[in-house]
Amino acid sequence: MTDQKHIDALVALAGPKGASTDAGEIAPHLREWRDKFNGQTPLMLAPTDTATAAKLVRYCNDHKIAIVPQGGNTGLVGGGIPGLEGRDEVLFSTKRMRGSITVDPDDMTITADAGFTVAEMQAAAADHDLLFPLSLASEGSCTAGGVVSTNAGGVHVVRYGTTRALTLGLEAVLADGSILHDLSALRKDNTGYDLTQLMVGAEGTLGVITKVTFKLAPAEKQLHSCWLAVGSPQDALRLLRSAREATGDRVSAFELMPRFGLELVLAHIPGTTDPLEEAHPWYVLTDIASSSMDPALESQVNDWLEREMTAGTIKDGVVASTLAQREALWRLRETMSEAQKHEGGSIKHDISVPVSKVPAFLEEAGAAVQATCPGARLTPFGHLGDGNIHFNVMQPKEADKQTFLDGWEAMNAMVHDIVTCYGGSISAEHGIGTLKRAELARLKDPAQLAAMRAVKAALDPNNILNPGALFG
Repeated sequence: MTDQKHIDALVALAGPKGASTDAGEIAPHLREWRDKFNGQTPLMLAPTDTATAAKLVRYCNDHKIAIVPQGGNTGLVGGGIPGLEGRDEVLFSTKRMRGSITVDPDDMTITADAGFTVAEMQAAAADHDLLFPLSLASEGSCTAGGVVSTNAGGVHVVRYGTTRALTLGLEAVLADGSILHDLSALRKDNTGYDLTQLMVGAEGTLGVITKVTFKLAPAEKQLHSCWLAVGSPQDALRLLRSAREATGDRVSAFELMPRFGLELVLAHIPGTTDPLEEAHPWYVLTDIASSSMDPALESQVNDWLEREMTAGTIKDGVVASTLAQREALWRLRETMSEAQKHEGGSIKHDISVPVSKVPAFLEEAGAAVQATCPGARLTPFGHLGDGNIHFNVMQPKEADKQTFLDGWEAMNAMVHDIVTCYGGSISAEHGIGTLKRAELARLKDPAQLAAMRAVKAALDPNNILNPGALFG
């Protein structure tokens, strides 16, 4: 346990309300949303400014005290939870870093302190008739620093890219307490290593992010949200390609969901209803959007739907005619993870494969799961537009939950082997954290692992920054 004299020193450095040793106040920061990870720590640091954060990190480095940076605590791989596996670590929360949030309409950028949520950045951009395009279910809780640290994805990657593509510059405290000043709005800067991009997706192992500048886009003023029934993932893939061609590549979201996943939502999420009269094996939810009111786009969407209905690719569907209808359709998608919690044990896989390979992967991985765990209920859903599928496996109906969950690692290894054969990734948007550390070591190219370890050793020689994540 961290020596009391160090706790007292850090509390003094943090200033009023900048630290807490109260177990009740710290407790909500130690539990992961899926209840898979529960941590421990005697101290939570919560500075409000970069200068104080730098002093705290410098002290920890001087005394070799490990710290775990945490944003909104919406992660799913144990990357922001201190004290796992018996490690002695201090929690370093950036949620109180909320000094400023600024939109530059001419540069089309937003610069925000690490503690502002994605929803707050969306609202600030909207005030200037602009769009912060990152959109994910936890946007009311996840923060600027957190989404950069994990390279968050969400539903708009097909058009706008991941957080990496949206991040122009950042400010971060390095392990020795020095401050990386790379807070730039430049679109072009060819002056050596891109240190900002090095921090994106590093899960707090290279620095504590304190401020970020993101790209914005024109607001989506015309939006067509379509819930479409299809017979197979292959049909959904065909729809994705034809939609992009028919609309001038204005598809901003393209989600795939199975019937079983929809049934879970209808059963467990109050106020949800089936958009269609008959059941179908698969569904697509797509947004097609324009930054201007374009009469031609509505005709393009209607013509596309009519062609695909005639061809039999679309079995049935509905297009939202009001904002309330659109929100109801998206609620079916956004609560699919929550609905699974009410149905028993679920083994998760956040994988990606090339978009063209998604149907083949689903078929092969699904068959492998049924062969090893007969009666398992497959719930693969997610971002078909960018190849990221949340390949979740629900326990068989009458199975013992804990016995099923005890097979998590074996199930992961089997699915990840198939992902690797398709040239995919075992972590598309949730990160590695503690959960996938062994799988990263098993499957990542050795030369890439060696290079990442070398960077970590150079920037954090005392290994104080989130030492349990990525490598362990």
